[in-house]
Amino acid sequence: MRKIIYQTVHVYDGSKFSIIYKWFMILAILATMIPLVTKEDMEVFIKIDFACLVIFIIDFILRWSCADYKFKNDSWTSFARYPFRLISIIDLLSIFALFCSVFGWYANSAISEVLKVFRIVRILRYSKNIRTIVYILKQSKKALIAVGSLAVGYILISALIIFNVEPESFNSFFDAVYWATVSLTTVGYGDIYPVSNVGRIVAMLSSFFGIAIVALPAGIITAGYLNVLKDKC
Repeated sequence: MRKIIYQTVHVYDGSKFSIIYKWFMILAILATMIPLVTKEDMEVFIKIDFACLVIFIIDFILRWSCADYKFKNDSWTSFARYPFRLISIIDLLSIFALFCSVFGWYANSAISEVLKVFRIVRILRYSKNIRTIVYILKQSKKALIAVGSLAVGYILISALIIFNVEPESFNSFFDAVYWATVSLTTVGYGDIYPVSNVGRIVAMLSSFFGIAIVALPAGIITAGYLNVLKDKC
């Protein structure tokens, strides 16, 4: 019985039951987004959220009940590990968001607004392309961590240099870190910027190296995607 549940809720093997279940869950997730497109508080929205809350709880229990099939491990550790997977945490947060909506917890607070995002993120588990990207990220984990470490080092070094070169323009080290981060991403909002010639030279060099660092993750992910396509061919 649990194997059938696993094939239905996890595998999406193309069987009639798995296809029906997949689209039923997608429709339930889309239904939770209806209250997000309006500022009006209607009683029908609470009823929709309550129905989806029950559906999501049942879905999570079904997925958790066959965690040993998911991890291909019969021990109890499979069930202990399952709630701590990234996608499981997103599921739990989306359930908690619905709890907040139905029972009025954290109403009109920043927590409530942030939790609403997880209603949308939940739908990503049903996208084949997203699952492919997640697989690529896992396969390229070491390279991406190395690039991430390089980016953090770049931000801190750039911030340290500009903070000492332009003490009049940057009131705190956090301002310098903020500037270095937006320079790395080549956004440059223009709210904080160097005014001296030395500071401008630092800014130009920072932007130049920032472009190179930003391009690295894109190259790694693209190479991984091409390898996946090659394996499928």
